[in-house]
Amino acid sequence: MNKIIFYFFCLINFCLINAQNKAPNIIYILADDMGIGDVSTYNKSSKINTFHIDALAKQGIKFTDYHTSSSVCTPTRYGIMTGRYAWRSRLKSGVTHGFSSNLIETTRTTIASYLKTKGYNTAVIGKWHLGMNWSRKNDKKINIKEGRNVDFNKKIKNGPNAFGFDYYYGISASLDMPPYAYIENNMIQGNLSYAEDQNIFKELNMKPVRPGWISENFNQEAVVSNLEKKAISWITQQNTNTPNKPFFLYLPLTAPHAPIVPSDKFKGKSNLSAHGDFCLEIDALVGKIITTLDKLNITDNTIIVFSSDNGVSPNANLKAMENKKHYSSHIYRGLKGTLYEGGHRMPFIIKWPKGIEKQLTSDKLTCSTDFLATIMDLNNDKPEEHNAEDSVSFLSEFNGENKSDISRGAIVHHSDNGYFSIREGKWKLIFHSGAGSKRKDPKDLPVKNPNKLQLFNLDKDLEEKTNIIALYPEKTAHLKRLMAKLINDGRSTDGIKQKTIPFKEEKQLLKINAFKEYLSLE
Repeated sequence: MNKIIFYFFCLINFCLINAQNKAPNIIYILADDMGIGDVSTYNKSSKINTFHIDALAKQGIKFTDYHTSSSVCTPTRYGIMTGRYAWRSRLKSGVTHGFSSNLIETTRTTIASYLKTKGYNTAVIGKWHLGMNWSRKNDKKINIKEGRNVDFNKKIKNGPNAFGFDYYYGISASLDMPPYAYIENNMIQGNLSYAEDQNIFKELNMKPVRPGWISENFNQEAVVSNLEKKAISWITQQNTNTPNKPFFLYLPLTAPHAPIVPSDKFKGKSNLSAHGDFCLEIDALVGKIITTLDKLNITDNTIIVFSSDNGVSPNANLKAMENKKHYSSHIYRGLKGTLYEGGHRMPFIIKWPKGIEKQLTSDKLTCSTDFLATIMDLNNDKPEEHNAEDSVSFLSEFNGENKSDISRGAIVHHSDNGYFSIREGKWKLIFHSGAGSKRKDPKDLPVKNPNKLQLFNLDKDLEEKTNIIALYPEKTAHLKRLMAKLINDGRSTDGIKQKTIPFKEEKQLLKINAFKEYLSLE
């Protein structure tokens, strides 16, 4: 009996030590088209009170100079998952569609595939928008926007499950792109019919969207709450079934991207707009995730990340909100799709009580591609030569070591129309005479000293009001050469040169101001 008691206590002690040494759980929550000014911890004049998101910042790190690698959906997601700029892939501009093939290369390391090697259970619940391979009914090609020739009875290939995720539940692209149906792992859910007439969507109480396949009983307004329920259920399941294994949950939301459809519980709640209501629904979801972790007693060793994929969309009815003194881009010029700061300077907050012991603010220049290298650094690993080519660890920020340090190296920004800008320290060069996009914020005034290229000193002109390119020809030449080097090297980190899929069409080179000239510079 004494031996049994002894071994019992040894087992308990082993479990306690194992639990204490367990790698942290990771939850990455990604909003869709939520501007930095929509998060009240970043914008004290915001008319949207994001109480729960603000709470993360009060208990963790708030990054103030964080940027997504692109100012639209798909390329940002590619960068987060792979640590590589999406313009190095086949996607030179725009986004994928609901029936596009997989954009992530099957041999490429992702956050999920890497964490699988570290013993993590992994899931993505939400909007994938990185393409997947649908089966065809016949030899005809699948139209990526309509999907008329898809065989929905066959399994999908090269979706999230092929890139390190044990479980997938969500939609293939944005909420305004068909198919309007949930996918679970490799199979679409429900009986689908093709809706071409907008009256059909009206009868289903849906806001206008692109024509296409829709599942029976698909409800736009219920998507966020469904993703929330699935996420909480999956987290709870991990804690019950495999409590000694860490988990990674990637939670890319569909909101507040158009169609802007807050659920009944949140309609009118912001006293601002439907966009504001939708943002509050996101904030409430964040609160539910926090509460779940508290109930399961796993808060201390869970990393929660909150961010957005790009700036606010014009679909948010910006003028009406600005008339009420709410600015979704805060003080910054530009919005979704653009090269100006409002397009890609995003909220980025990390809470991890066990690893980040006090409230911190970091002004370190940081990019969405940096998360993969940071997670590897957390595990005392480094990226292999042929992966995470544009990813730089910011792990030192977790203890405030590099506060006020902006020496990360250069970051490249990419617009919806395929134009570039480059940022190094305080300097930012835009390879376009404007925003690199047709999208315009009604509050923006013309930039002073217009030119085919634009140079800004962000230490003195954070609102990008005055182009100073004529004053700094040497700095401009340096940034041109640096941009050419980052393209030619196939990477922005140290290491062996890697391959970037070439810019095949002459018009793509013209988009970046005859970049052919710059590519020959060393």
